[in-house]
Amino acid sequence: MVDQVNYRQRLDAAAQTLSLELHDDQAESLLSYIDQLQRWNRTYNLTALREPEQMLVQHLFDSLSVVKPLVDILDKNTVPSPRIVDVGSGAGLPGIVLAIMQPQWQVHCIDAVEKKMAFVRQMAGVLRLPNLHAMHARVEALQPLDAHIVISRAFASLTDFATLAGPHVAKDGYLAAMKGREPQEEIETLEQQTGWRPCQIQALLVPELNAQRCLVWLSRQGNL
Repeated sequence: MVDQVNYRQRLDAAAQTLSLELHDDQAESLLSYIDQLQRWNRTYNLTALREPEQMLVQHLFDSLSVVKPLVDILDKNTVPSPRIVDVGSGAGLPGIVLAIMQPQWQVHCIDAVEKKMAFVRQMAGVLRLPNLHAMHARVEALQPLDAHIVISRAFASLTDFATLAGPHVAKDGYLAAMKGREPQEEIETLEQQTGWRPCQIQALLVPELNAQRCLVWLSRQGNL
């Protein structure tokens, strides 16, 4: 069971660190999501992390760290009703967090594992998120989704990500890969084997996590 008071204080502090405005209903939804994830995980093995303490930092805070970078890019490009696709979403990370934090975004979570998408569908109902959509499929088998941003978290190499998910990016859209250390070798392979180019490697600060994280932005044009 999630320690609501302690976790709420830490969640508020994390949001402040990340320059995010966090309303009470959003905080409640985020903590409810962690609680539900822990419950489902006992039966369905949705994530390798078992303890809510780990989930709070390594799942929730990690996903929150990309909210502002995505907002900034969409604002810069004046996208009024963004469509975001989360590829290899697993238990809805970062997709569910994005849907909670940005209700005006349409967030589509895609994963090849049915039980994980069943969980995301359940969360869309329980957390009252009409903007959250779950798709049980292999991303390469879907018709193009014309997304403004396609994001992944530990999904695949940059080359595989670009090859499999690239067709779902709108003409002027972006791929965004959440990574640990700056993946220099992956970038070299990407440039050799695909038409996608890195346009920015953005350092991410994940509150309470002592590890390197970055967001690798890719575009067909090579610029933001």
